Amino acid sequence: MKLIVGLGNIGKTYEHTRHNVGFMAIDEIARHLNVSINNKKMDGLYVDVMIKGEKIILMKPQLFINLSGDVIKKYVDFYKINLDDVLIIHDDLDLECGKMKLKYKGSSGGHNGLKNIEANFHTNVYKRIKIGISNNKNVDTKNYVLTKIPKIEQEKIDIIINKMPQIFEDYMLLSFNNLMNKYNIK
Repeated sequence: MKLIVGLGNIGKTYEHTRHNVGFMAIDEIARHLNVSINNKKMDGLYVDVMIKGEKIILMKPQLFINLSGDVIKKYVDFYKINLDDVLIIHDDLDLECGKMKLKYKGSSGGHNGLKNIEANFHTNVYKRIKIGISNNKNVDTKNYVLTKIPKIEQEKIDIIINKMPQIFEDYMLLSFNNLMNKYNIK
């Protein structure tokens, strides 16, 4: 069983903001699979699908992003999912807008959602796809990540979001090292 989580903030206010690119990615994977993420339990909105005999849960935590780890922990514990079978998709300030990077471990980089995941699991070793949103040092970080994405940036982010179904399919077939080698283009 695998758990694939897109990070974001709940509510209309936060739709189409930089902090919600994880939600956008999960929605695109679900669209590709022709499923709706409309089941709710344990503070998560989810859908489960069977792919080649393996149950896959696509989930969007329904607490604010800084409590994402609390929700993920509930799913991991309830379904007895190995942390190695969890993939987190999230925004990253340190990556240029329109870039992405797959990582197996590393610091939270100040991302409060990742900090909460690391606090819940007592480790920074877990799989993630980081989607670049750039950083504007002239704007307070909180305000920056919670503002709507300008059209020119959204077009760059959409290129990455549109790759998510293919990355998901490859994730189901390849080792994570091979997946990183395929998609982490220098």
